[in-house]
Amino acid sequence: MSENKNILKDKFGREHAYLRISLTERCNLRCTYCMPANGVPLSPKSHLMTYEEVYEIAKTFVDHGVTKIRLTGGEPLVRKDIPVILEKLASLPVELSITSNGVIIDRFIDVLKANNIKKINVSLDSLSKDKFTHITRRNEFEKVYNNILLLVKEGFKVKVNAVLIKGFNDDEIIDFIEFTKELPISIRFIEFMPFDGNKWDLSKMVSYKEVIEKANHHFNKNMIERLIDSPNDTSKNYKVKGYLGSFAIISSVTNPFCDSCNRLRLTANGQLKNCLFSATESDLLTNLRAGKPIEPIIQKAVKAKFKVRGGMNTLEKLQQPDLHTKNRSMITIGG
Repeated sequence: MSENKNILKDKFGREHAYLRISLTERCNLRCTYCMPANGVPLSPKSHLMTYEEVYEIAKTFVDHGVTKIRLTGGEPLVRKDIPVILEKLASLPVELSITSNGVIIDRFIDVLKANNIKKINVSLDSLSKDKFTHITRRNEFEKVYNNILLLVKEGFKVKVNAVLIKGFNDDEIIDFIEFTKELPISIRFIEFMPFDGNKWDLSKMVSYKEVIEKANHHFNKNMIERLIDSPNDTSKNYKVKGYLGSFAIISSVTNPFCDSCNRLRLTANGQLKNCLFSATESDLLTNLRAGKPIEPIIQKAVKAKFKVRGGMNTLEKLQQPDLHTKNRSMITIGG
């Protein structure tokens, strides 16, 4: 692919081979850091991508170099046509994976296997039933916990995502790491990030440094092994020697990984976001429905990508509500 034809290469030389597609704005949980307490205005059904449109847009990206697609939501498995979407996307030459809250994933084990999905991320922010109910506003802890065990048993490669919030679940860091002792899973601690409606402030965030300090203090520094991160990895990976699983920190706030970013995001209503933190979007769906090419829009959006966090390149800027509240709430972006 020539320099001029590479529409997924930005002005900083980053090539984008990873597309995250949100399939729905709906979810069967109501996590406080993801969805405002009073909910969000949902896009009319006619504004959302059909399964054919999901496939057509995805195929365009694959034709231009995308090699990995992750399906997100909301909760992607609440879409009634999810089996069809999986089958269509599995026909493309990509690594296909999914992020789920785990509540109903047991119903889709066979479908996931049939479409060669091997990697699954599950959101679980507490190992306490009461805390889980508080942060998700739903009583589904046992279902999610048991489904994580089921996924491991069924041979999937499982990552468990935990958003850390000071004063809420930061006292569970060691418990989460201990969860990896007998299970071949990766626990990923995510720094609390600002989005519209989630009442973010820096004092609520548990930093990468704090997680490592707690781990080193509890396990003895010599027991903590630094793993080799994959190219373009968002996480810094570790494990306790002798444990089956591992743990990692995604430090989007204190130690961003923007230099190696290769990700683009497609929202359920067909808007391309060139960065999770970006306040701007590019409409692909209107052109697609009008029979017009979407490549020029993709190229323009990729070229406009900021070097760091949607232009919020300092903690001072990140703390300015007028900047991050121009973005969507997390539920409508896709994790």
